[in-house]
Amino acid sequence: MDNPANDTHHILPTAAWLAEGQASQRDMLASLQVLKAQSTTPFDIIASHRHNRPEIFEFADKVYYEPFAIAANSQGQDIVKSVMPRWQFVLEQAQQNHAKVVLTGRNNIDYENHREEFDAANIRLLTGATSVAALQSIDDKFAFMQQCHQHNIPVADAWRFDTLAELEALLAEHGHQPLCIKPVTGIFAQGFWQLDSGQETGEQYDSFEHLYFTEEKRISTAQFINAYAHSFMLHERPIPMLLMPYLPGQEYSIDVVCEYGEVLAAVTRYKTGKIQHIGYEQTVMDVVIPLIKVFGCDGIVSVQTKADDHGQHRVLEINSRPSGGIGYTTHSGVDLTQIGFAYWLGLTDKPKLADITKQITPCQVRSIMTGVKIEESATE
Repeated sequence: MDNPANDTHHILPTAAWLAEGQASQRDMLASLQVLKAQSTTPFDIIASHRHNRPEIFEFADKVYYEPFAIAANSQGQDIVKSVMPRWQFVLEQAQQNHAKVVLTGRNNIDYENHREEFDAANIRLLTGATSVAALQSIDDKFAFMQQCHQHNIPVADAWRFDTLAELEALLAEHGHQPLCIKPVTGIFAQGFWQLDSGQETGEQYDSFEHLYFTEEKRISTAQFINAYAHSFMLHERPIPMLLMPYLPGQEYSIDVVCEYGEVLAAVTRYKTGKIQHIGYEQTVMDVVIPLIKVFGCDGIVSVQTKADDHGQHRVLEINSRPSGGIGYTTHSGVDLTQIGFAYWLGLTDKPKLADITKQITPCQVRSIMTGVKIEESATE
């Protein structure tokens, strides 16, 4: 449907489409509106989502609801509504709207499976990589780390476990050092915990302290083992996990505009308390640039690194989508959303990393919470 607040009454010659994302769709659409206002070449900005999200849609010229299967329970039975595949719907509507670029946030593997169809329609598909195999390697953190080792990319070590016996065996072998645990696949640090064996500080362990300060993401090793061993959730749905050395150094998030494994633009940031420090750290990028090449990253992705006790930056993961904090880059004088889409829409020449880095002004950013009114008719 058209956004009545931005009704142009005619079809513009080309368009950029942002499909449902994880956390940054609204900020990226806002950046594109600024780019559009500054551009002498008109283009339409399209957003799609499976839910009614007015706080996102207000920054789009045209919006669509992505189809998805609806499961409901009626008299004890599941009912699933058959719908058109999401990728097919987006492709057909993108063709009708003369979209030149489609960036997928969620469901990128589903889109990547049909890259040939988007190519045939002359639509630049941005999924974070250019093959299903690459995206699967990125999503599987254990496979990802193994591939990094094969290409001599500094990466955190990890040992996979699927059972209690495997976990206990790994702890017996590696328990002499600070450790942490996270799932093989996942986002937003879900399932991440730093293990506390009581050996790290030599102080008496206070389990209630970890229950009280949960934002620290620490848990007693014994309590984790007990919870893992008695979990009904894991019994019903096994979750592959990783045991890893806990790296004590500074963690970085790196937002990257890239094309077929080449870094075109990037901004690094790290967090202290509630403050994001934005800039360009070359020692971090020395790890990121070859990493992007190895996995053939394509589009706008984010990378996490953390320094070990020797100060060596080690890769934690690639997220094959824009980060939730990509909007922070605008404060540095470099808006990565605008840089990427201006190029992919044909508004500018191909960005050069060396030129972009010179435009970055280091700064500090604090995020704030805002409210958006949801009309009663828009509630779900």
